[in-house]
Amino acid sequence: MAARAGLIDREDARISSRHEEAALGLAAALPRLLVAARRASATVVHGLHGRRRSGVGENFWQFRRFTEGDPTTRIDWRKSARDEHVYIREQEWEAAHTVWLWIDRSRSMAYRSSLSEVSKLDRAVVLGLALADVLVRGGERVGLLGLTRPTASRLAIDKLAQSLAFAADDASHLPPAGAPIARLAEAVLIGDLLAPEEEIAAAVANLAGRGGRGHMVMIVDPIEETFPFTGRTEFLDPDAPLKLVAGRAEDWRSGYEERLARHRAALAEIARRFGWTFTIHRTDRPATEPLLALHARLGEAHG
Repeated sequence: MAARAGLIDREDARISSRHEEAALGLAAALPRLLVAARRASATVVHGLHGRRRSGVGENFWQFRRFTEGDPTTRIDWRKSARDEHVYIREQEWEAAHTVWLWIDRSRSMAYRSSLSEVSKLDRAVVLGLALADVLVRGGERVGLLGLTRPTASRLAIDKLAQSLAFAADDASHLPPAGAPIARLAEAVLIGDLLAPEEEIAAAVANLAGRGGRGHMVMIVDPIEETFPFTGRTEFLDPDAPLKLVAGRAEDWRSGYEERLARHRAALAEIARRFGWTFTIHRTDRPATEPLLALHARLGEAHG
């Protein structure tokens, strides 16, 4: 028993050391990830202009014909004088609500297989920072759950990156427990979402407690979907001192695929139950793909 305890202690120390190295690696990689995030946000923001819908704002959007019930104070008399119709001047709706980001920094996020050029953590950071950059360009406030207050500064991604660099190690697969987000706020959870379904459901329920909407983005390495292992294979748990040796790994493939499908179906159901969205993103695909999807979905219920 003492020998086993000593083995576990050494394994815990090894995992802790690996996690510390990953944290230091993130801090060192942030300048590179910032460049990638800015490149992704510039690609997405090109050609975008606000939410393109009528509402409260300072920028002119369009003219439309006056209809019964419209306030006469909104009539554009100059435009109307040049035409046989009376026109209303509409402003473009500005999304001024708060978006809270959570980027999973647990140990499993450091994983990168030979099928991808980036780790899950690198992609999550790039996606989160790029999304923050796109949002603040549109006048919205962005904050990191448990780390920063919301900001609308054009330097937002630099501030968020700095907070990530100096944040304490986080081995949790879930966002921090705290007060629910406000009704007009939204949350974006970016991680591999490998925690038990009931724990993820509880975290989402907490955040949505005051009517806040949200979006879950599951980051996966391509090897986690293809499971190409054959023969004798050793599997290590990055979050615990556990090791599993499979004599014929290919015999496990169908069971693994079924379990993965059930887990994803459960996450999709959690999102549906709370009015959230659920997206799966592979690290061998461009970061701009989920970035475009998230930008389109954010604020769509508040317009």
